[in-house]
Amino acid sequence: MTTAVDDDLWSAIGDPTRRRMLDLLLSDGQATATSLSERLPVSRQAVAKHLGVLDRVGLVRSTPAGRERRYDVDEAQLARAIAQLNSVGATWDSRLRRIKRISEAIQRAQNK
Repeated sequence: MTTAVDDDLWSAIGDPTRRRMLDLLLSDGQATATSLSERLPVSRQAVAKHLGVLDRVGLVRSTPAGRERRYDVDEAQLARAIAQLNSVGATWDSRLRRIKRISEAIQRAQNK
């Protein structure tokens, strides 16, 4: 079964800063833009923008916390991303096995 690839989701994950933010949220649980900015080489405003991207694609959820918002990873959406990655990987594994078989057949034909 092939899982449809969500380009917006993978575009969001493709950014190294956003991947680092996801790593921090997964390891620490909830965090605010301020607390994340203290651990990343970008400003609080940049972190807030990155969190907005992750929120739009559903990878994080936010809840109000005083003057800030607390963010945590939406595990269902992350599982969906992992399923997509596994599907793409399986498709490419199959294609590479086919290329290998063709290459081996060509090599055998040349060695005759």
